[in-house]
Order: sequence, then structure tokens, then C-alpha cells
Amino acid sequence: MTPTMMVALLVAYFIVLIFISKLTSGDQGNDSFFVGKRQSPWYIVAFGMIGASLSGVTFVSVPGWVATSQFSYFQMVLGYLLGYTVIATILLPLYYRLNLTSIYGYLDQRFGFWSYKSGAFYFLISRIIGASFRLFLVANILQILVFDLWNIPFAVTVIITISLIWVYTHKAGIKTIIWTDTLQTLFMIMAVCLCFYHISDVLNFSFRDALTEISLSDYSKTFFWDDSNSPLFFPKQFLAGAFIAIVMTGLDQDMMQKNLSCKSLKDAQKNMFWFSVVLVIVNLLFLGLGALLYLYANHYNLQASGDDLFAAVAMHEGMPVVVGLFFLLGLIAAAYSSADSALTSLTTSFCVDFLNIEKKDPSQHIRIRKLSHLFFSFVLFVVILLFKMINDESVVAALFKVAGYTYGPLLGMYAFGLFTRWDIKDKWIVPVVLLGPVISYYLQLKAPDWWEFQFGFELLIVNGFLCFLGMILIRKK
Repeated sequence: MTPTMMVALLVAYFIVLIFISKLTSGDQGNDSFFVGKRQSPWYIVAFGMIGASLSGVTFVSVPGWVATSQFSYFQMVLGYLLGYTVIATILLPLYYRLNLTSIYGYLDQRFGFWSYKSGAFYFLISRIIGASFRLFLVANILQILVFDLWNIPFAVTVIITISLIWVYTHKAGIKTIIWTDTLQTLFMIMAVCLCFYHISDVLNFSFRDALTEISLSDYSKTFFWDDSNSPLFFPKQFLAGAFIAIVMTGLDQDMMQKNLSCKSLKDAQKNMFWFSVVLVIVNLLFLGLGALLYLYANHYNLQASGDDLFAAVAMHEGMPVVVGLFFLLGLIAAAYSSADSALTSLTTSFCVDFLNIEKKDPSQHIRIRKLSHLFFSFVLFVVILLFKMINDESVVAALFKVAGYTYGPLLGMYAFGLFTRWDIKDKWIVPVVLLGPVISYYLQLKAPDWWEFQFGFELLIVNGFLCFLGMILIRKK
């Protein structure tokens, strides 16, 4: 597959997204941008959220993990179901009852100014780092495959990438995102299915043969009960999955903004139910594809693994050109479906939570929102270039993990607000939410030496508990 074909695919892809933006951007008001006038069809939201949940990182990483962790990731996916049930039955009714535009408005009503700003601040940090990291990976792949051959600097690649997102999101925001995410989810699932089919065909497997070979391989072990110290231990993975779903969907403005655009609470709950079921199926498909990729790599003696595996197989000379094209299409769709909604939610949270846009003169609303949208486009550009300057995969990955720590305080604050009747000394929340992630990180470093124990994703629960404990200490007597 030539660089010219890749660029043609990218251009065609964005022409379609911009066309959808034109169709959905008749009303450019803030109510349309922030919550789509609460008129989004729940089934469209549910399908589109699949793409937003499965970023470009997931697209290449989940299949790559299969060699080292087999199908253990599915234990977390099952935990997601429990987390989404909590969101549908506890959090969504709360958000709809309070008629929120930004979900962090709950913290203002429950605790006060500093809790509110702390929650919104942690969301901004999480999303800026997370979205930048995902876009960095995709921009890097495009740079290596295409733009390096044309001597185009990485900074220009990033400018093009973010500018294209800005073009189709700056007018109607979430109203456009609902529909573009749906299309991007369709592209991503098509890419995975077609890659699965063609790889099986090259290996002379029927669909049934492929499933049999995957199930008989060493990659397909799913449930791990034998070692409680292992990060793969089922209870740890399951609980971690449940809490990750709660914080990274239920306490995340990006994901909840889509739910709040539904016509009613009942529609939003139906959205969460069907979204969670489909997400389980799609993740299982990714894991099966991962096993098939390794079977292909072993057969052709390809020296690739981890995040490099999918690209190496898709671009291998033994593969039809269509596989490489759909790999690139799926990767772009997965990356941009999470990045575009992140840019919209960052704009929404900043305008509502920090600029108090609803209290300003209505004549200034659209101007403030558009300037904020442009500002966060620039912020993403700067952070991506910083990742490139670091040029150390382990450091960049560590920064991405840091973004995960910032969800712990949100978990602690919401749990304290929902499950206790205590009030707190609001101004003391700042040191509490700052210390929680720091202590959690220190525990992760020292746990192997102190207790011969390794923390996995369940460290999020510890982080949230530390914040919860800190809030007990600062409660009003």
C-alpha cells in the first residue's frame, strides 16, 4: 500500500466527516453544542459510544496484549457490565434530576466551590493527557508510514490532524459528535471483521476453523484464579473493570455528555444497557483477532509483538492491500472517535465549570465557546509535541498512566457524596485530592518489597478509598 493511497483514504474519510458536520450544524447555539438540545436518539448514542470507548490505543494494544496476558482482559470487560449497571441506576438518575450540563456541577451542589473546581480540574488534566496520548500514537504512525517519505515535519502532521478535528466539531459540538462517532464506530468494527476474515483466509481457515484454532491455542485462557498476587487474578480484574467503567464513563464529562444529550432518563438508561452488551462482544472480537494475529505471525515468522503486531501483519506482503487499508481506516476511526469527543467535552467543561458561561451575557456565549474550543485545540497540539520531544516510550506511557490516577479523587468524592450524609470543610478538599494520587503511586512502587504484592488496575480503588478517607477526616463535626 503506497503513501498516496493512505493519504487518499485519509482525505476521503475526513470529507465524509465534514459532510456530516455540515448536515448537523444548522443550530450553532451552546445548547446544541453542549447537550445536542437533549434530542439525540438513544440507539445512535449507544452505537457511537463504542468507538469513543475503544480508542486508537485499544485498537492496537488489546490484540497485542494477547501474547503476554492471553484473554485475561475479558475479566475486566465483564467487570464493566457491573460498572455500567451502577451508572444506569445511580448516576444517570442523579444527573437528570439535577438537569446538569457539566456533571461536576453535582460536586458544587453537594460540597461547594473547591470540590467542584477540583473535580472539573482533574477531568481536564485526565482528558488533555489521554486525548493527546492517543492522537500522538496515531500521528506517529501516519508520520512513519506516510509523511516521513515526503519530508513533512511531525509538527505539520499534528497541525493537520487537530485542524481536521476542529473543522468538523467547532460548530455543533456534541450534536455532530453523536453522528460522526456512529460512523467511526461502524468503520472500526468493519475493519476488525474484515481483517479477521482476510487473515483467516490467508491461513486457509474457515470461520469455524479460526475459532477452533484460537480456542486450542495458548492465547485463549480467560479466567485466572490460581495466584492472588498476580495482576491477572480474576477478582482483582473484575473489580478493577467495574470501577474503571464507573470513573471513566460515569464520572467522565466526555462520556456522560453523550448520555445527557438523550431525550429522557429512560432513553439514556436504554443507551447504557445496549452499549454495555455490544461493548462486551466487540472486545471479545478484538481478543480473538489478537490470537489470530499471533497465529499468523508465528506461521510467517514475523518478528513483531505488542502494539506493533497489528500493523506488521496488516502491512505484510502476504496480506491483500485491502487489509492494510482497513487497518488504517479502523485505526483512524478509533483514534478520532475518542479525540473529537474529548475536544468537545474539554470545551464544555471549561466553559461551564470555569468560565461560568451560563451566567454571562447571551450575546457572548458562542464567541466564548469557540475561543475555548480553539484554545484546547492548541493545548492538544502543544502536549503532543511535548510527547514527541520526550521521545521515550516508557516515559510517555507513564504519563498516560498518570492520567488514570486522576480519576481516583473523582471516585472518592462522588462515593462520599452519594453514600454519606456528611458535609465537609470544602477548602480542605484540595490537599486531600492532591495527596491521594501521590500516596497511591508510592504504594504501587513499594508494594512488591513490602508485601510481595503487585498492584494492577485495582490501584484506582485504593486511590478512591484514600480520597474517601481524607474526606472523613475533614468532615464537619
